[in-house]
Amino acid sequence: MKRYLVGGAIRDELLGLPVRERDWVLTGVTPEQLDAAGYLPVGKDFPVFLHPQTKEEHALARTERKTAPGYKGFSFHTGPEVTLEDDLVRRDLTINAIARGDDGVLVDPYGGQRDLDARVLRHVSEAFCEDPVRILRLARFHARFASLGFSVADETLALMRKMVADGEVDHLVPERVWQETKKALMTDAPGRYFRTLQDCGALARIMPELSALEGVPQRADYHPEVDTLVHVLMCVDTSAALQLPLETRYAVLVHDLGKGATPQEEWPSHRMHDMRGVPLVEKFSERLRVPAACRDLALVHTKEHLIIHQALELRPSTLLGLVERIGGFAKGERFEQVLQASICDARGRLGFEDSAYEQADYLRAARVAANEIQAAQVMADGISGAAIGEALKERRTRRLKEWKEQRKAQS
Repeated sequence: MKRYLVGGAIRDELLGLPVRERDWVLTGVTPEQLDAAGYLPVGKDFPVFLHPQTKEEHALARTERKTAPGYKGFSFHTGPEVTLEDDLVRRDLTINAIARGDDGVLVDPYGGQRDLDARVLRHVSEAFCEDPVRILRLARFHARFASLGFSVADETLALMRKMVADGEVDHLVPERVWQETKKALMTDAPGRYFRTLQDCGALARIMPELSALEGVPQRADYHPEVDTLVHVLMCVDTSAALQLPLETRYAVLVHDLGKGATPQEEWPSHRMHDMRGVPLVEKFSERLRVPAACRDLALVHTKEHLIIHQALELRPSTLLGLVERIGGFAKGERFEQVLQASICDARGRLGFEDSAYEQADYLRAARVAANEIQAAQVMADGISGAAIGEALKERRTRRLKEWKEQRKAQS
């Protein structure tokens, strides 16, 4: 039996990055021999074992054969005769097809070290086109390694486009699309993930609402970048730069879907794109089976982001309603998450990347002022039942009017 450390552990080590997990490949051994040696079998689709001491995953070297469309249509073969090179050739990218034996010698039959040095994402073999998940994984690696200057090899991009044309991407299940998208959103350059999918045609098949934003113009005085998809991806990258949580990054990603539904005769204006966007965000989230926390925040921000930008001009009653709708009087983090998403929207524009966003602090201060009036104070005055809510609203509106007048006098 021979043992090799493979894949991401070797890649990240050679790139000088922290190694998150270690996977091993074994050759010259049978499942029965591993079982006798105390390894614990855990693989469902092919033989994977946990080491009796380290509990790290050890897989038998294997070959595979395409048997049906999609990413589950494979049959696998393992045996003592399967070589390490046989196993590595089935991997997705050359940078993930490097191994190191227990003797410390690197095994790199497909040029992975060369592509690491050249900062190129390149498929190992034509077997890449048999698994559509590899398109998502490559796009995610492109986002993850964006700061290192990686690009996609021309021949690999051409192969990805062929896979899309052949309908392979149509077999991706929502759970797997979201799993890869979630990971990509949490990288430092998530916009690169969606741009790569758009460049190969996959985005139009799995996220058509987002793909439809490319080429949709916006008013250049508000959006010097003009193109709506460019704006959205700038916003998402801003959310990463601010190190915001997944829910907020997702809300930023989908907040302008309504611009894709604007009639062309109205371009470059996008009146009512907030309301047009709400059902699109619902459909998008349902199709990808996005977690409820992501979906709910996205719906609130999509519906309210235009009026948030106008916060400084709102009348007290309108301002109070906005603060309430975005979670200003409820427990939890939604209020601040919506404001952070709006900051990303404001800064995700060419030339505005570092701009201030006065509306956020304004709404925070308005929330504090309105919260000075509590229901207990209303009830202490003898008001009860349904009248409590109306009285609370009236008093908070009056307090916000005073607060606005005080701010004006101080300015």
